[in-house]
Amino acid sequence: MNRSTLKFIGHYVEMVLAMFAGMGILGGIWMVVWPGIHDHDVVHTLVMAADMTIGMAGWMAFRGHPRQMIVEMSVAMVAPFVVLLAPLAADWISAGTLMMGGHTLMLVTMLAVMLYRRQDYSGGHDHHVAPVAEAVA
Repeated sequence: MNRSTLKFIGHYVEMVLAMFAGMGILGGIWMVVWPGIHDHDVVHTLVMAADMTIGMAGWMAFRGHPRQMIVEMSVAMVAPFVVLLAPLAADWISAGTLMMGGHTLMLVTMLAVMLYRRQDYSGGHDHHVAPVAEAVA
């Protein structure tokens, strides 16, 4: 694999790890603030998607990505869940399908946005050091 492909894959992996961090950290807070959140499947799923998006957006901001790219990626992450709300409301899918389908499609839509901006995510526009990171250093 060439260097730009490795950078592209690295960006994707970083974002997925940031999503898990957001889900874990914010999910833990939700369990304290709203102990019964798991009893509300749809709300729990949408909150989890938001937590993952917040984690990823925070990491992208820290890494110095422009706001437009952060917004695009955030929309790509939330869109599958929004789209699946209609079939859920029509009782065509279950809350479990909303959760599994939304998370699976989220990975696909994120990849689609990254492929659309391949140059940015493969190192053409290096966003590796954010102003926040420079200020700390």
